[in-house]
Amino acid sequence: MPISNWGDLAWEEVASRKSPFAILPVGATEAHGPHLPLSTDVLIALAMARAAGERLEGPGLLLPPLSYSPAGYASGFPGTISLRPETATALLVDIARALSTQGVRLLGIANAHLDPDHLASIHRAVEIVRAEGLLRVAFPDLTRKPWAPRLTDEFKSGACHAGRFEGSVLLAERPDLVKDSIRRSLPPNPVSLSRAIQDGKRTFEEAGGPRAYFGDPAAATSEEGRRTIAVLGEILAEAMREA
Repeated sequence: MPISNWGDLAWEEVASRKSPFAILPVGATEAHGPHLPLSTDVLIALAMARAAGERLEGPGLLLPPLSYSPAGYASGFPGTISLRPETATALLVDIARALSTQGVRLLGIANAHLDPDHLASIHRAVEIVRAEGLLRVAFPDLTRKPWAPRLTDEFKSGACHAGRFEGSVLLAERPDLVKDSIRRSLPPNPVSLSRAIQDGKRTFEEAGGPRAYFGDPAAATSEEGRRTIAVLGEILAEAMREA
């Protein structure tokens, strides 16, 4: 069933719902090439969360997204706002603690921001929440099995920041925010960001992305974006059922 927006409700509505689960979209405010908005990761996480909510039973709630996180790789580009990992972890833990007092039994984390410090901050928060026994948490890390192999070839190549993978989701979800004439003019950048990270590169510039994109933005399509959103929703829904 459709998931309700937590922030749209009055407090008495939240009190009366006793929702068994909530989904928190988590993303970054960071550079995504010259053609996609700074909020790209947040918008993808929101699409993932809504798609998961449609696949889950019960009156679930969609939490307001966390739009700031560690984003050190993009820190050299104007518009990027990066948090310290410990700040991001503390935010997630505090949110989980607050939810646990309001009848939420399961928290799903929707995330498509792949900065390694960001991912580590989420994993640390999940460890703390589980250790405290606050509630159950589902966090499908898209960089790991079994989730990563289900996504597109560009995603699996590692050359997927502001490229075809993310551009397709934005064309499906928020085409009004895509600077399409610029997108279609961009040449492919086949450099694998994930491999560059493994090799110790610490910025997009060092990794070979001087304009803050990796992959093939011009190849993005809304049709692929709709398929990707469906897969992302299925991934999160499955992880939440397992939790």
